[in-house]
Amino acid sequence: MTVPSPTRLDRRLGPLDASAIVISNVIGVGIFTTPGVVAEMLPSSAAMLAVWALGGALAFAGALAYAELAAWRPQAGGEYVYLRESFGGLAAFLTGWTSFVAGFSGAIAFGAVAVAGYLDRFVPGAGNATVIAGWNIGPFGVVVSTRALVAIAIIVALALVQARGVRPGRMLQNSLTMVTVGALVAFVIAGFIVARVPQPAAVVSHRAPVSAWLIALVPVMFSYTGWNAAVYVAEEVRNPTRNVPLALAIGTASVITLYMALNALYLRVVPREELVGAIGVGELAAGRLFGSAAAAMFAAVAILIILSSLSAWTLAGPRVYFAMARDGVFLPAAARVHPEYRTPAVAILAQTIWSALLVLSGTFEQLLTYIGFSVILFSALAVLSLFFMRIRGKDTDTFRAWGYPWAPAVFCVVSFAIVLNTILNAPGPACAGLGVIAAGVPIYWWTKARNGRHTVGLGVEG
Repeated sequence: MTVPSPTRLDRRLGPLDASAIVISNVIGVGIFTTPGVVAEMLPSSAAMLAVWALGGALAFAGALAYAELAAWRPQAGGEYVYLRESFGGLAAFLTGWTSFVAGFSGAIAFGAVAVAGYLDRFVPGAGNATVIAGWNIGPFGVVVSTRALVAIAIIVALALVQARGVRPGRMLQNSLTMVTVGALVAFVIAGFIVARVPQPAAVVSHRAPVSAWLIALVPVMFSYTGWNAAVYVAEEVRNPTRNVPLALAIGTASVITLYMALNALYLRVVPREELVGAIGVGELAAGRLFGSAAAAMFAAVAILIILSSLSAWTLAGPRVYFAMARDGVFLPAAARVHPEYRTPAVAILAQTIWSALLVLSGTFEQLLTYIGFSVILFSALAVLSLFFMRIRGKDTDTFRAWGYPWAPAVFCVVSFAIVLNTILNAPGPACAGLGVIAAGVPIYWWTKARNGRHTVGLGVEG
């Protein structure tokens, strides 16, 4: 009888399970808000649809590059593993550090508070932000409110499900994804059936400069963020050299199709001029289609979408810290797999505690603003590592990224251009974000020194 390894995860996920993780990581309430920002940046409906198509193409190119990387190293951790192999331990640690401090934990805190706010429509008082108690702990403040307590309860509940094992976590994730996608598909189909023939759009004589397209790509690419989610659980996917690429392709293609359909519906129902600067684009379109009852409907849909994303983030994030711990650069206990549930339970607990503290401190919004561009930066570095892998002759014969070298090269160039543009045009938040990332450097060296080792490449092959 084979004894399960205390530091290796079991392969229990299929391609559809991994696809559901991708879809849930990507789809968020951003698709209901971002089109108004894009409309403000581009002069025509055609340009708006084109930039969403371009963002989707870039996301798909990145997914294909990640697919080859995952086939090469089918381990938990995603970018952490690829950056470790190509750029060394420090670069890998910084992507994991950023994920823990804000990337996953901050997003979970933000999403849980948003769910509490939406729940207030159905359970009055759930989103109450009135302070119950508050303390100052050093430079940080802790504020307890009903909304914060509800948000923390949501975070803990999802963490308990994911910690209890892959099977209950998979069932929850697949169910939430199916309901979410089903609701959005039904909205699109019903919307096109109900929608009248659109009025002719206003004629725009000028074309958008390249700089405008580049700026518009920032919110679009953020809306597509999460297309790489399947690689975080690569160590738990059966036949990963086949199924992880398949999951990335299915998940990313599904989201692109849905996003294009939603944007086409928005533009059919609401004139582009009215979309400009609008925050609740989805609610605006639903109101035009279905009347005032759409507000409650959208609140319910938003709750399902965010819960689905929260579940996916609760599943994916701890796999990064688990991989870091195995290399000796995170809490040592986080490298252990629960003997009964076969999950990285300690890593899940660490993320849950930090997310709850971010809810109480109220700092998650600032952190997400500061490090938002780092998601694009580290994704670009991960795709860039594909070139290093090929040059060193370490590529896999199982799956090779389509369109290489041009597709990943374009992805890297555009991504680095977006990062540079953010630094030049929003130097305050960008510098604060770089400061958050840089804060991980001394922690990396301190952790290495404390643990007295840095085991690189454990050879957890597929």
